[in-house]
Amino acid sequence: MKKKVVIGMSGGVDSSVAAIILKEQGYDVIGLFMRNWDASVNNDILGNPTLNNNICPQEQDYNDAQAVCDEIGIPLYRIDFVKEYWDDVFNYFLSELKAYRTPNPDVMCNKYIKFDAFAKEAKKLGADYIATGHYCQTHDGKLYRGTDPNKDQSYFLSMVSSDQLQNVLFPVGDMIKPEVRKIALEHHLTTAKKKDSTGICFIGERNFKQFLENYLPNQPGDIVDIETKKVLGKHIGLMYYTIGQRRNLGIGTTERIYVVGKDVKNNILYIAYGSSNKYLVSTSCVVEQVNFISDKRPTKCTAKFRYRQPDNDVELEYLKNGDIIVHYNQGVKSVTPGQACVFYDGDECLGGGIIKEVQKDGKKLWYL
Repeated sequence: MKKKVVIGMSGGVDSSVAAIILKEQGYDVIGLFMRNWDASVNNDILGNPTLNNNICPQEQDYNDAQAVCDEIGIPLYRIDFVKEYWDDVFNYFLSELKAYRTPNPDVMCNKYIKFDAFAKEAKKLGADYIATGHYCQTHDGKLYRGTDPNKDQSYFLSMVSSDQLQNVLFPVGDMIKPEVRKIALEHHLTTAKKKDSTGICFIGERNFKQFLENYLPNQPGDIVDIETKKVLGKHIGLMYYTIGQRRNLGIGTTERIYVVGKDVKNNILYIAYGSSNKYLVSTSCVVEQVNFISDKRPTKCTAKFRYRQPDNDVELEYLKNGDIIVHYNQGVKSVTPGQACVFYDGDECLGGGIIKEVQKDGKKLWYL
């Protein structure tokens, strides 16, 4: 009998081509569409550019997924994880923002929804394997970067457990994006020219400030030059800013200014001038909620502190409480509490954790 694969069909080109590849490889392929956000139930009103559209983006994605499944001849099922997404992903997102950190909901979405709730539902459909359109690879139970350096998504899977990655297939992981588009065009798929999704995971493009006003109150305060302590303007709430940000600060100047810190107690947003300012640079950070996919526990490896960031050589100091101090003595800019720190050994993604504290020369930065 053919092995059965349940693939997450998002209505995008990557999962569409992944389904084609699986079918051509001889699997019994079943599509499963996840609906994880309900704008009306979740009070997603302010900042929602599609609120008055004739069809919401999720329904359009479902229609596209259904069209692709019809085109390639596989069934499509549908499941709602609206409650699970709110409980496990969006609540985390809001709690991190309340703590004035910069969360990455995509990381938690993979951990709790795509490789947990989805996998459980796939088993009900008799799946031998689950599959997604992620640009990453697995070999012998280990996670590796995707072949396309511009699309590699291993960073976002760093909090998924090794058990969750068992019997998982990534059909486009060894491909580059132009190849994926080419296959979609050759098969005349509805999604062949569809733009990649952007914005918050499963929510989409939003006016971030207005969107958050649906859930969190604003607390405006002063923007202060960290060097001179001069008040330069007003911020709209510390949660709207991230370390290293230089756009949308509302300060009229021809010089480049960067967010370098947040004084939560006094509700002050600190900025500094120039991309080479010393306040953007740190030399170590403390990482919590550590998750290792690999059995390796290196003292030296590389790490990314943000998606699309180059690898940084690091040394790991393992603490008794499970946290890790990550040392990068060459100095790295804009390391930010709340973001994922992901460890690599060459192309193998070892795992990662969440940045808890940022340090310079072994001391916590007072303005973070």
